[in-house]
Amino acid sequence: MAVKIVRQTNKIALLGAPTSAAAMSAGLEGAPTALRAAGLVDRLKTIGYAVADLGDDPVQLYKPDEESPRARNLTRVLASLESLKPRVEQAVKSAALPLILAGDCSVALATVAGARRYFRKVSMIYMDRDADLNTPATTATGCVDGMVVSHLAGRGAAELVRFWGEPPLVREPDLALFGVARLDPPEEQLLATTPVRRYLASDVQRLGAAAAAHAAIDRIRGNGYQFVLHLDVDVIADFAATNYPGSGGLSLAEVREALLVFAQQPELAAIEVTAYNPTKDPDGSGAKLIIDLLAEILGTRLKTLQAAEAAAAPPPVAAAAAAGRASGASPEKAASAQDSPPAAAPGEAWSSESLDLESDATTSDDTTDAAETSDGSSEESSGSHS
Repeated sequence: MAVKIVRQTNKIALLGAPTSAAAMSAGLEGAPTALRAAGLVDRLKTIGYAVADLGDDPVQLYKPDEESPRARNLTRVLASLESLKPRVEQAVKSAALPLILAGDCSVALATVAGARRYFRKVSMIYMDRDADLNTPATTATGCVDGMVVSHLAGRGAAELVRFWGEPPLVREPDLALFGVARLDPPEEQLLATTPVRRYLASDVQRLGAAAAAHAAIDRIRGNGYQFVLHLDVDVIADFAATNYPGSGGLSLAEVREALLVFAQQPELAAIEVTAYNPTKDPDGSGAKLIIDLLAEILGTRLKTLQAAEAAAAPPPVAAAAAAGRASGASPEKAASAQDSPPAAAPGEAWSSESLDLESDATTSDDTTDAAETSDGSSEESSGSHS
């Protein structure tokens, strides 16, 4: 029987993906440990979240790979993805919002694939200074971290395209690049023809960060899909604790303004934070900035969704009984109607995954929408770094 996945508004599942395999140097793999040590979990609890820390995957380190100069370290990249995907599935099933702390950006493939275990279609907002649209045929370095969006869209190294049995993981019209300030020539050529949505840093600054964020959401959410929010911290101008910092592009204030829009959307299926390198953050100021940013946007999300729940809540039983008396119904019938489960709202959808009854009993009223098949149940399916 189809079962609706019901998200708990105040619940976060924290997952660590300590990998630098897709990058061109080590260091990024330390991000999950460093952000925890800097107080992320306590901060999230302080603002009202119940945090289930699901721990880390095995570490996957970058190593020189001269045997595969067009796509380096694919074996380690795939090992990272295979470890993370089922844990994202677990987090989604638990009714929590998955928050993935990762090293390199390749984890996006596992995050989307894990979410698609329950949601047949998933969109993505990809916040990054780089477009990550290279492929093994166009790369100058073999850095897989610079090919992530292409692999999400079903182009690139066969090993990564086949990671999802029925590519693409995300349709190009359902992908929105946001804040891009560096493009390689092959990426510029591709953007001239691809239906991938794009809000370059210059576009965001011209429109205003909040307006651009709303526009991006409207473009990818018109299909009613859930979406994953990808945040590569190098999108922040002059953020030093990352492998490829850059000046220009989006300011911290502009990144914050856009994130506040994205985070308040009830269709947000997961957040991933990538590219923080603690070896480049000796005083911990970079970690503090990231934690402050996450606390602000997630705190605002919690308040917004709780207010929406309160506004949508049915009247108390006594009020329902009074209304029933006014209409001639008995108090017992009015109370019975009050206790009846609500019908599915337009656009709601269901997962065919059988969740255990104990888990179902503990979920709250903030509903996520698994994309429907024709019978109403979801289908299960098995620049600087270029």
